[in-house]
Amino acid sequence: MPLLRDPSMASLVLLYLSQWRLPRSFFFIPTTLALATSLLILFYISTTSNLFPHHPPLPNLSSFAPHLYPFQSQRSLPPNSAPNGNYDNNNEVFHDTHIFVQDYKEMKRSFKIYVYPHRKDDPFANALLPVDFEPAGNYASESYFKKVLMESHFITNDPTQAQLFFLPFSIARLRHDPRVGVGGIQDFIRDYMFNISHKYGYWNRTGGADHFYVACHSIGRSAMEKATQVKFNAIQLVCSSSYFLSGYIAHKDACLPQIWPRKQDPSNLLSSNRTKLAFFAGGINSPVRERLLQVWRNDSEIFVNFGRLKTSYADALLGSMFCLHVKGFEVNTARIADSLYYGCVPVIIANYYDLPFADILNWKSFSVVVATLDIPLLKNILKGISSDEYMRLRNNVFKVRNQFQWHLSPIDYDAFHMVMYELWLRRSFSTASLSTFEHSKSTNFFL
Repeated sequence: MPLLRDPSMASLVLLYLSQWRLPRSFFFIPTTLALATSLLILFYISTTSNLFPHHPPLPNLSSFAPHLYPFQSQRSLPPNSAPNGNYDNNNEVFHDTHIFVQDYKEMKRSFKIYVYPHRKDDPFANALLPVDFEPAGNYASESYFKKVLMESHFITNDPTQAQLFFLPFSIARLRHDPRVGVGGIQDFIRDYMFNISHKYGYWNRTGGADHFYVACHSIGRSAMEKATQVKFNAIQLVCSSSYFLSGYIAHKDACLPQIWPRKQDPSNLLSSNRTKLAFFAGGINSPVRERLLQVWRNDSEIFVNFGRLKTSYADALLGSMFCLHVKGFEVNTARIADSLYYGCVPVIIANYYDLPFADILNWKSFSVVVATLDIPLLKNILKGISSDEYMRLRNNVFKVRNQFQWHLSPIDYDAFHMVMYELWLRRSFSTASLSTFEHSKSTNFFL
């Protein structure tokens, strides 16, 4: 007979259960987890928003080389506010002008790049050789850089003298080539790298660490999915430069500024009457822009436009104190360069954006960075900038305009030379011994 069928034994069991109590630790564990989760949420908000000012002390790195002190913070801070609550001297647009100028001279004197050669009768010469016209449009930076580089003194025909090797395929041209298109770019790059790695020994020597490619359209990132050695080993000079993306490796890769080329300066650049506090125009193609529209669409001081403008785009930028760069499909757009060209202080609302020339330029001296979480606080942040602070920002905008302009005949410190300097900084990281890589010249990387 089972034990519990004994009436006396069943009574004893019921009595024991009626007096049993859950141990206190049973309630302690879920309570502790809930408390820890709440604290983590508060910590995240406090470190990404102005709702809870938090200024952790940072070491003074001003004596180090500028490439060791890049602007990485996505916090929403007044433009001259230091992390410790004091005020920095942000009159200088460079992290360290003296070091930059000296390095720049050395870069111009000694930097050499080897470009894999291709003939004019190559079936894909349209994508491998420079364009024979002046680049224009939203993704012109890619073609501008290659066209100017190929005619510069930085090119060497002796690969033994080169610090870097350029993979000259054009993502923008391949994207519009009916033989390739968006769907065929990955196969094209895989096959191209297979041929390069077998015909020449330079890639296999370092696993591609001293190679680079250029792409301004975001499709360039996925183009390397069948040639992952390019993505993870080579320097990616791309417009879509986001810390959030696993394929982008800061300090190995670099940001190519997205610039819509324009001729001459606006006639009323210095005399324009800037009556608007802030301005934005663009499509609703991201949650960030949706939030911006939701909060500020009917405001009388912050003008947010997602339809057809009543005035010209140029006049709208010239008539605004601050011009908004807001993340769309990607963190990058041409709006930063547009703002600078028209003398408007850029406001950057794009978390995780590895800003152009962040190794060199002190972005706090000429722009305002606002976390996407702080979009409802945008007006308070901008109105919290004093007249003197605004004039300092605007004066510095004019100091960096040249760094965001392309020229077919490049001039010192323009966009071309700044990009070259970024590559020059990375040349030392690209050197690797054969023992670092477990392969030889005969190894096939691109099967």
